[in-house]
Amino acid sequence: MVSVLQTLGTPRRREILRLVWEGERSAGDIHRALGDVTFGAVSQHLRRLEEASLLRSRREGRYRFYAARKEGLGPLAEWLESMWDDALYKLKLRAELEESRRGPKQRRRRRTPARRRRR
Repeated sequence: MVSVLQTLGTPRRREILRLVWEGERSAGDIHRALGDVTFGAVSQHLRRLEEASLLRSRREGRYRFYAARKEGLGPLAEWLESMWDDALYKLKLRAELEESRRGPKQRRRRRTPARRRRR
């Protein structure tokens, strides 16, 4: 269990695990979803997650697909699911509160180009 917790100690690895939680994704999909990380860094994170038995992988031609091994987490799986659900709920709530504070969107007037004066 200590190894699992150490592996999940970085936010990037938790994000990768969240991405593959509901279904299989290719390494390229994971890389694109993270956006600001190099493919090499994603590959290293995937390897660490796989070594900790948190991910399973399969090859299909040149591609490698990853999925979460929920059984590898034991009771921690339920906690992670609730944490992600809570985080998404809180984010949604904050966005809705912010939108309500701003009030209704104002419509922008169309500006007509000013006429040039002749001299």
